[in-house]
Amino acid sequence: MDSAEQGPGDLVLGLPSPLVELGDDRLREQGVTVYLKRDDLIHPEVPGNKWRKLKYNLAAVKDQGHKRLLTFGGAYSNHIRATAAAGHYVGLETVGVVRGEEHLPLNESLAYAARRGMALTYLDRAAYRRKTEQDVLEALVAEFGPCYVVPEGGSNGLGVRGCAELPSEIGIDFDVVCCATGSGGTVAGIASGLNGNSRALGFAVLKGGQFLHEEVRRLQRDATGGETANWALDYDFHFGGYAKRKPELDDFIEDFEARHGITLDWVYEAKMMYGLFHRIGSGDFARGTTLVAVLS
Repeated sequence: MDSAEQGPGDLVLGLPSPLVELGDDRLREQGVTVYLKRDDLIHPEVPGNKWRKLKYNLAAVKDQGHKRLLTFGGAYSNHIRATAAAGHYVGLETVGVVRGEEHLPLNESLAYAARRGMALTYLDRAAYRRKTEQDVLEALVAEFGPCYVVPEGGSNGLGVRGCAELPSEIGIDFDVVCCATGSGGTVAGIASGLNGNSRALGFAVLKGGQFLHEEVRRLQRDATGGETANWALDYDFHFGGYAKRKPELDDFIEDFEARHGITLDWVYEAKMMYGLFHRIGSGDFARGTTLVAVLS
């Protein structure tokens, strides 16, 4: 790792994250080169795009004088976990608003967030769909006190600004940057930060993710005041929906670990890498193409 960047409080960050070529005979057969952007190594508890999305939001919390950050996510949300960890390290109270009913014992993700001091509360699915509406937010603020609110997945204009810094860390010539996407912020930011003819490709991890197309455009407008056309979304590799999996995905994860010594996160990165290898094997990328896959 080239350097360590000191974040707020006691967060010591490994930036820029490593870029490593993936040696794989399936890639050589197709004449395609893949590099892994190891954003998962930025910090053990606040990895990758989670840190990038929180970076400027945490600065805004401080600038606005807040002591508490409230955010949203599903029961397996990596964003919830990372926000809890960030709050712990920088001395900030955190509240996680979780989609659905409480289930005890807590799953590993929510139990971790609770151990890091996050207060957990729950909204049924009907109320959760209204989470951005004023009456829902006012009720949460009335319960927990004044809060700086970060949307689901950390995807807002400030989160996009953080993700837009990633392409400048890639010190090679490349054609496409690939990432998993649940709320649209990472692909929106990466596309905003690209130069030249490079493109961004996001793999949606939730079923029915076509709404993300407009969401990416909205997020870019919030971040920069404009939109780019250098990105696309793939909706074919969600494996049944968010936090759902199938045996072929598990087999891919096991095989990838055996080949490369990396255990892929099954909620996000495994779906992206499965989709990427499928598309490479189908000849979707011309020989000589260089791709960067972001692990977060």
